[in-house]
Amino acid sequence: MHNLEGDKIEKSEGSDKNWHFHPNLPLSNSPVFHFPPRMGPVLNWFRNAWLNLSGTTILVILAVFSASWLQPELDKISLEAVSIMTIRNFTLIFVIAGSLHLWFWKIQVQGEKFKYDARSMATNNKRFTLANQVYDNMFWTLVWGVPIWTFYEIVYFHAFAIGMTPVLTFREHPFLFIAMFWVILLWKGLHFYWVHRFLHHPAIYKTVHSVHHRNIITGPWSGISMHPLELLPYFSGLLIHLVIPSHPVHFLFHAYALALNPAFSHSGFDALFIKNKRSLKTGEFFHQLHHRYFNCNYGTPEMPWDKWFKTYHDGIRHKGKPKKAKLN
Repeated sequence: MHNLEGDKIEKSEGSDKNWHFHPNLPLSNSPVFHFPPRMGPVLNWFRNAWLNLSGTTILVILAVFSASWLQPELDKISLEAVSIMTIRNFTLIFVIAGSLHLWFWKIQVQGEKFKYDARSMATNNKRFTLANQVYDNMFWTLVWGVPIWTFYEIVYFHAFAIGMTPVLTFREHPFLFIAMFWVILLWKGLHFYWVHRFLHHPAIYKTVHSVHHRNIITGPWSGISMHPLELLPYFSGLLIHLVIPSHPVHFLFHAYALALNPAFSHSGFDALFIKNKRSLKTGEFFHQLHHRYFNCNYGTPEMPWDKWFKTYHDGIRHKGKPKKAKLN
């Protein structure tokens, strides 16, 4: 969910032959937090991330559509309302992750074009549930990921329906309403960084976070393939909407950024390629580096938390950087 700068490989000092494809290196964070600020790159970043068709704009559209047409009243929690929300979320994950998996990995419409790692996802490997990486990822996503995501939605929409949440409307505060989408991504990055660092504590990593990190080669179903004890704190950032003024559209955008965007960012491919044209930014090389090297890039590209706390990997193999993880 960031800009499209650095789309082409340049055979330069920043190239890394350990990857089948990578964007221009070294990677940089959002220019919004560079000092001194440069308005050109900042405006271009916002244009690419918010005005062009991107993962971000797709999530905004889905949030508006869901809030307007697919969200039942929850003043009283009923089986019917919960069922509608659950079916909606299962449908969304199947449409997004399933379609990306078919395009990139099953049918392989664009072959290996823009694929980060030339290796394939694991089959007949006992480290994965059902000895298959895709089945493993679908199991953890569907059995735990979607229900826990839906649980947080039920909590919020019930609180909203009975008037327990502060509300921000477009009519009263149009500028703040729009700016809130970006603020949500900044909060998401802060929350994710510290939860992620916590999950990498050796005792917690071994039992909990290792389920997600089985995926050195990632695919669309890897995004929220997590242990339930990871999913609970991962989605807990949504609870901020109970205390700060926001709107159901903002909440759903936030929920989709956590639940659906990982299908894009874990797709294993930098972009969707249609009719010989790079049509949609998908993968996130910043996070791909985390899955390969483990102890770096805990946050998101929207904010430079990793640079500030010395956990940033810019994609270039500097002296002392961890070695490539092996597939067992």
